[in-house]
Amino acid sequence: MIESPSRSSACDSPNARGYCGLAMTTDSSTTLTSSQAVVRAGLMWAFVGVLLFSFSVPMTKVAIGGFNPFFTATGRAVIAGAIAVVVLLARRVPFPDRQYLRPLIFTMMGAVWGWPIMLGFALQRTTAAHAAVISAFMPLTTALFAVLRSHEKVSKSFWLAACAGSSALAVFALSRGGAEGGDLVADLLVVGAVLSSSWCYVEGAEVSRAMPGWQVISWVVVLALPLTLPLSFVLWHVTSSSYTPTGLQWAALIGLGVSSMYLGFFAWYRGLAMAGTAHGGQVQQLQALLTLMWSALLLGEVVTWPTIAAACVVIGCVVWAQRSRGIITLAPEE
Repeated sequence: MIESPSRSSACDSPNARGYCGLAMTTDSSTTLTSSQAVVRAGLMWAFVGVLLFSFSVPMTKVAIGGFNPFFTATGRAVIAGAIAVVVLLARRVPFPDRQYLRPLIFTMMGAVWGWPIMLGFALQRTTAAHAAVISAFMPLTTALFAVLRSHEKVSKSFWLAACAGSSALAVFALSRGGAEGGDLVADLLVVGAVLSSSWCYVEGAEVSRAMPGWQVISWVVVLALPLTLPLSFVLWHVTSSSYTPTGLQWAALIGLGVSSMYLGFFAWYRGLAMAGTAHGGQVQQLQALLTLMWSALLLGEVVTWPTIAAACVVIGCVVWAQRSRGIITLAPEE
């Protein structure tokens, strides 16, 4: 049998060196272009997730006016879980391997219990603007957890951009009245909500490297059903006499279950898996500004020049944070 010459031996010829060098350069350029395309697509997915998440705080504020905060948290999870059961059965998705159960449970603790319950109780004691001051640091804590948990490598420039963007959001929230409504218990609740949400983002993004994001959040809310379903029934039975929810408050609760609790995570986990949790998570800096935009469009609030200036600063910091990154691993196809 005659063996074909290897690429390296073929390139030993003086006449072939130029061709081989060009070929290797072309291969590297193609790989780099492909990686950049993955990152751009990941950032777009992350933005879609943030777009859906941006309704979370205002809808929670509306919903807790007609429901007990605990019921608001468990009810939204039941709504998402019911949809997920249908989706998983229709797609005939097998039960996750045992190795993925731990991160899925951690994700469930943050997405289903930590963030919704603590935020709901905090908003009973303080204003949404004040909660936004602390929530502004969520992209930064997400990046920190990503480095600690997933060992993602980020540069000093990235940390400067993340800190600058988070600080700009905090200052902006303070200027919008975030300094008012201060309450130690409420502040601790929001801090707990931010930490639990950041951790669940990182855990969920890790699993998203092995399965599509829509499967991750589907299993998260389905695994929670044995607790959320009976709890919701008991809470409704015990607390319904104290509340008279309006149609708008019912719509807010359903919106939380469909959008913030379920569909938003489809895009979010896909984006984090493709762009990297630390870098992709910085897109969430735009969430507070999007929330203000919805307030202007839907509630008639005025968008001021400081709002526009803050938006420009935050967008600049998000772009800055994306200029330093490592090799990205493509997430599983949806």
